[in-house]
Amino acid sequence: MNYKLLHYFLLVFTILLVSSCSRDRVSETKDSRYKIGDHPEWADKNWNDQQWENKVDVTGGEIFWSRTKIEITKSPESFQRYGVFINTFGEYDVFWDGIQIGENGSPGQETTHDPSGELWATFSIPDTLATTGSHVLALRTSLHYYPNHSRKLHVYINDYDYLVRSELINTAFMHIFAGAFLIASLYFLFLFLSEKKKYPILIFSINCFLFFALIMVEYVKFYVPIHYSQHHIRLEIIGGLTFCIAILVPLYFSLQFPFPKQKIILLFYFAILLFVFLVNHYSYDLTAYNMSMTMWFFSFGIILFGVYKKMKGAIIVLLALILSALINAITYYDISLFAGFGIILLSMFYILSVRIKEQRLAYEESLVQSTRLRLELLKKNIQPHFLMNTLTSLIDWVEESPQKGVAFIEALAQEFKLFNQIESQTLIPIGQEIELCRTHLNIMEYRKEIKYHWEEENIDPDQKIPPAILHTLLENGITHGLPNDNNSITFKLIFETGDIYKTYTFLTIAKVRNAEKKIIEGTGIKYIKARLTESYASKWSFSSEAIPNGWKNSIKIDN
Repeated sequence: MNYKLLHYFLLVFTILLVSSCSRDRVSETKDSRYKIGDHPEWADKNWNDQQWENKVDVTGGEIFWSRTKIEITKSPESFQRYGVFINTFGEYDVFWDGIQIGENGSPGQETTHDPSGELWATFSIPDTLATTGSHVLALRTSLHYYPNHSRKLHVYINDYDYLVRSELINTAFMHIFAGAFLIASLYFLFLFLSEKKKYPILIFSINCFLFFALIMVEYVKFYVPIHYSQHHIRLEIIGGLTFCIAILVPLYFSLQFPFPKQKIILLFYFAILLFVFLVNHYSYDLTAYNMSMTMWFFSFGIILFGVYKKMKGAIIVLLALILSALINAITYYDISLFAGFGIILLSMFYILSVRIKEQRLAYEESLVQSTRLRLELLKKNIQPHFLMNTLTSLIDWVEESPQKGVAFIEALAQEFKLFNQIESQTLIPIGQEIELCRTHLNIMEYRKEIKYHWEEENIDPDQKIPPAILHTLLENGITHGLPNDNNSITFKLIFETGDIYKTYTFLTIAKVRNAEKKIIEGTGIKYIKARLTESYASKWSFSSEAIPNGWKNSIKIDN
């Protein structure tokens, strides 16, 4: 996947989102005034509403009226008609200067009719009434569902076609924006499934999907009719998605930029976030905003620590957080929410791409190192010291027992033959590796005149391992182990497998020369680790430790 291309694609969409401009205002709207009751003359433009209240308290499905004074400052152009966009709770009839221009549901009949009407509605204003000057928008409303849920009446005047189309155009644009994050979510999910234990990849994938879902739920209102009685469901979903994102973003940054006492601090942050989520919960927009700010400040602290420790990529992420804060300061909530989240996700994507690049370079380095160490290991087995000792032992055996001398030569030839077969391979059958170990023990028996025993337990012949890693452990055991009282050393290979891992345990049963001596990572151990990295990336672990009757080496490989 071309990370830079996706990065630039998402960045361009975010910039377009932030820089999208609204049309010039053609009107000025005063605060609405309310009165409980139902009199048709309250729709009249010249009705005196000075005694009406700035808010209304209703207990059920009774009728109440609202009157909003609107000043049209610019006449419609030719072939243009104005419309009014209304966002409020309730079912209502719409009057413009005393003339009914539309209806949204059945006000006053909500108990006997099924819920009807939409939370967001647009109505056309007749050309003869859309003149420059003062006008009155009156709504005859009933609020049977959630009567105690106060909601300010939002009114917006503009070109009718623009009001109808603009939100659909914006919705299409935002769906493309969301689709980019959905694709990123699926890609990184599949990447995680192939690279298990890469939890930052999984968290980033989930965050992308949650952001995609947040955009979809936010903009579904423009093409799916939603009655005000169902509006709280959508708001609860938005709040839940924001809460999850606010948890995962700092968690992601904490994995990329580790800091002391991580678990305790993250638990403390979770407690704060839960408090913010629950207190004032039904002020949905305010709660979402407070959670976003809590997430931002905590993430900012983590990134500052990363910058202080000079962690790679921390400065770029810090600049992204500052940019999201600037957007929040200069734009209104809906734009700052999605643009801010988008930029934060871009910074998360950036640091993830940096980490993946580092892992790829480390893997390529491991291949180079594996080749170098393989050559060194092969050189070690044919170096003059090894050959001289082996040939000296061979001369002695030929003189004392020609028949055993011939067997010695055959064992030596077999070991070199096996090395020649496997040294260029990445993985070999476990049986071939065991044959190499047995052949080496035959040679060492002739050389050191010590009895070497080889034992196996639960070996699966279908398994494959990197070549010569058991042989290397065997050599270490011979070099650092002293024979037991019966002049013997036993080597035992145990294989265990589970649902998510498999383990090779290699035991050297002998007297250890110096069990307290600190383990020094020599050529052999470096070779083993390089070979494991070459074949299994980071999905392995290696340990080596003294035990009461010898030495224990364990290689654990994730399935």
